[in-house]
Amino acid sequence: MEKPKNTVTMQFKSIPENVSLARVLVASVAAQLDMTISDLEELKVAVSEAVSNAIIHGYENNPEKTVELEIISFDEELIITVTDYGVGIADVKQALQPAFTTDNERMGLGFVFIQSFMDKLEVESKPNQGTKVIMSKSLGFRPES
Repeated sequence: MEKPKNTVTMQFKSIPENVSLARVLVASVAAQLDMTISDLEELKVAVSEAVSNAIIHGYENNPEKTVELEIISFDEELIITVTDYGVGIADVKQALQPAFTTDNERMGLGFVFIQSFMDKLEVESKPNQGTKVIMSKSLGFRPES
């Protein structure tokens, strides 16, 4: 397996204010990778959705819980993982469907946005154990040899 160019890991409280912190961190790492402004904006939206899902759905807005964010950059790919240890998702396939939500105040489009802005999305979840959202974006260029 290819060796990462950079790895950044952060844990933060499950509070809405930390969604913007996650966005800034991802944008800071991605900006070093010669990405377009459009790609940077899409990354920030995808991370916002994943972190918001962890806070709102995973932890049901419990500010005493912790969300984990990991960013790994490779020559050709950026992998971002958002993990919570909350309520989990009983049916991941159903949760990935447009407009599915467990909160009637929400539109249920978080995973739809992530899928449209990222090249790959994998969701690992078990009820009462939490959820791991793994997103990857191809960097679309080859390193100089």
